[in-house]
Amino acid sequence: QVQLVESGGGLVQPGGSLRLSCAASGFSSVTMSWYRQAPGKEREFVASISSTGGITNYADSVKGRFTISRDNAKNTVYLQMNSLKPEDTAVYYCKKYPIYWGQGTQVTVSS
Repeated sequence: QVQLVESGGGLVQPGGSLRLSCAASGFSSVTMSWYRQAPGKEREFVASISSTGGITNYADSVKGRFTISRDNAKNTVYLQMNSLKPEDTAVYYCKKYPIYWGQGTQVTVSS
């Protein structure tokens, strides 16, 4: 059974940082991604990383501020989020290719 468990969300002031983690079973051989969904909006792609970590992709809205990484020995993918903005407020979801989702973790950016 595939399990994805996100952690690391919380409340942070604008300009602050958070690091999200996603622990996943059956992890090392597939692409992993982060998505987010703000209230009243559709879920949107944030970042992805290939199985070896050699290829990463980012949404334009987070380029230069967010970094996705993975530790295959720990079956964990990370999302380092810097220079956070109020518009980054959302529930962040981890996705394991092709269709597996975590339960989400809330990120709120507010003063």
